[in-house]
Amino acid sequence: MNFSAILLLALGLAMDATAVAAARGLSVPAIRARHVLLVAGFFGGAQALMPVIGWLLGERIGPRVQAWDHWIAFVLLAFIGGKMLWEARGDDGDDGGEGETTADPFALSSMFVLAIATSIDALAVGITLPMLNAPFAISVVTIGVVTALLSAAGLFAGRRFGALLGKRLDLAGGVVLIGLGFKILLEHLVLS
Repeated sequence: MNFSAILLLALGLAMDATAVAAARGLSVPAIRARHVLLVAGFFGGAQALMPVIGWLLGERIGPRVQAWDHWIAFVLLAFIGGKMLWEARGDDGDDGGEGETTADPFALSSMFVLAIATSIDALAVGITLPMLNAPFAISVVTIGVVTALLSAAGLFAGRRFGALLGKRLDLAGGVVLIGLGFKILLEHLVLS
């Protein structure tokens, strides 16, 4: 797996967190440095940690399923992308706030729950990375940094553009992940 594919994967995975960050930006009158640090740290950190956990699982099961690894990667990426597309067509209030009435949308407990919820997809992707011979450190750092940067940008975009972005970010992320799944499958089928 080359760096451009890792970058595309990171972009796709970051869309959920970016959409939630945009919703957080919408909920405050002004963005403060604390908000940016919390969003980037929680979302980027969780997105980097989950593939590590998935990677450890994938390393153990990878040799047993090597003949089907391209199909597994395709199915997981297509499923995650499809889930993002499905969620993007849902109700407008579905950007990750989930009806919260928390006075501080940046409370540590709230940020922790949102970070875990938006990074579950990265756990599944982490399982496929060893099967694709993706470089470990580069993959994890790229996923974490891209998510941190896009989440911080989403925070400001949410403050500026409001609810227009949320669903569009999920749509873009879903399309990218499905496209990457097709790319992996086609490369393996054509090169084999």
